[in-house]
Amino acid sequence: MDNMNAQEQQLVEWLSDMNEDDALALSNKMLLEEGANPMRVLELCRAAMDIVGKRFEEGEYFLPELVLAGEMLDTIGKVAKPLIKQGPGEETKKLGKVLIGTVHGDLHYIGKNIVSFMLDINGFEVKDIGIDVPVKTFIQEINAYQPDVVGLSGFLTLAFESMKETIAAFESEGMRSKFKIMIGGGQIDETVRKYTGADAFGVNAVEAVHLCKKWLGATA
Repeated sequence: MDNMNAQEQQLVEWLSDMNEDDALALSNKMLLEEGANPMRVLELCRAAMDIVGKRFEEGEYFLPELVLAGEMLDTIGKVAKPLIKQGPGEETKKLGKVLIGTVHGDLHYIGKNIVSFMLDINGFEVKDIGIDVPVKTFIQEINAYQPDVVGLSGFLTLAFESMKETIAAFESEGMRSKFKIMIGGGQIDETVRKYTGADAFGVNAVEAVHLCKKWLGATA
């Protein structure tokens, strides 16, 4: 992220360094006292999460740091989201419904939570069904919720198998054509997308939002 002022850089640094107390105090000050743009603060959080993700991949951070990062993001989100200005009538009209969950065998949720969050603030109705979601739960939830897009998340390579199995089950249930499927998390690329049978993959939350907007005919 370019053009960050000193305060914004400080927030990204404290968040990515796991300095929870200072980071939350600063984000509250920016949002509640200084009237900072909540979308900007959320972008700073995303920039910090990118750093956290890299440190995790490089073995500098482990699961406890990922969990703490997710908790900090959640706390800031609860303050920032109500401050995002809705234009008249915007609240009622959602762009479409997205069901998202981490596939069975995988307990990672940070990336999924960021995607849910970004979709939510971009005008989608999101239902997050959690982590380690069995195939039959996906099918039940899809039948109940009737989503336009289904997001399958997974960080571990074994999740690719689960994604393939989940999408194959949608086929055998005869529901595959009713929605678009995007996958994300970890080392996902075009080869994995083909293997699992998904419609597209997103390398980050911004891309996931673009995909949903494109599929649902909203201007990106």
